[in-house]
Amino acid sequence: MAFNPSDHPHNRYNPLRGEWVLVCPHRGKRPWAGQIEKVREADIPRYDSNNPLCPGNKRANGEVNPHYEHTHVFINDFPALMPDTPLPPESNDPLFQMQPARGTCKVMCYHPHSDLHYSNMELDDIHLVIEEWLTQYQDLGKKFLWVQIMENRGDMMGCSNPHPHCQIWCSEFFPNEPRIKHENLKSYYEKYKKPLLQDYLEKELIREERIVYENKEWVVLVPFWAFWPFETMVLPRRQTQRMSDLDDEQKKYLALMFKEFTSKYDNLFDCAFPYSMGFHGAPTGEQFKVDMPFWTLHAVYYPPLLRSATVKKFKAAYELLAQDQRDISPELAALRLREQPTTRNLK
Repeated sequence: MAFNPSDHPHNRYNPLRGEWVLVCPHRGKRPWAGQIEKVREADIPRYDSNNPLCPGNKRANGEVNPHYEHTHVFINDFPALMPDTPLPPESNDPLFQMQPARGTCKVMCYHPHSDLHYSNMELDDIHLVIEEWLTQYQDLGKKFLWVQIMENRGDMMGCSNPHPHCQIWCSEFFPNEPRIKHENLKSYYEKYKKPLLQDYLEKELIREERIVYENKEWVVLVPFWAFWPFETMVLPRRQTQRMSDLDDEQKKYLALMFKEFTSKYDNLFDCAFPYSMGFHGAPTGEQFKVDMPFWTLHAVYYPPLLRSATVKKFKAAYELLAQDQRDISPELAALRLREQPTTRNLK
């Protein structure tokens, strides 16, 4: 019997992490005995006097938001990282090591209206979001080694506030995920003399089977090594190391990508599609001006949904104790997303 990647279990290598992902596509074809139901989307008011992210409202620390008309950024009222945290003591014991964890955390509101998100925002407003990201990145990147722009969307991802917003966590230390990517990207470049993600994108554009969305400047695909059922990666067509390197054309088409691609997500299960997403690029701080040709700026989306708006994948059992595993193949996931329209069409 000949091997068929659509039917037979196999491992796929993730070169960004140096790890393997177990793909079991035959399990995705098994009958589902659980409940599948459509979620009735909550009616989100345009303005809520009790929402601390709305314009003119008081936040937990007593500060009052300005009556902002576009984006608004402020220091998180409950920050995970702070710039003046005392330094931990040094230890000679290899089993009890600590290191400093200084930084800052900001919240960025995308828009004054709570009932909007990328798929139903105006392109001009999305462009303003991107411009504010760049402003924050440039400013914070002068001081911090890592600037993590990230967004959680939906209750399922722990986002309790429906107002469109993201968080920006900055640290003087190199967090695990980007540090591991940094090491593997550098190793690949030294061996093959090409940026890993640009080399990968060129090959995916030839194969086409995992491409979900593309425009003049950006490509969205389901990675060959994806773990989450409908995980995607956003890559620039032109080699770009950091967010601060984006030119006007890239920013213009990035805004279009956010609007059209997130519409595909929303249309897939007819819901406001939950996810965690964020950008990774070359480190900043003292390395901000250092040329790192092995780094390619990219965004990743990690959505939990598996079969419907209510059926999610859990990282549990084998995945916690042994190795990441997925059922639906990346190719099938890409096909289902590719088939969705690029305009939001929630019923």
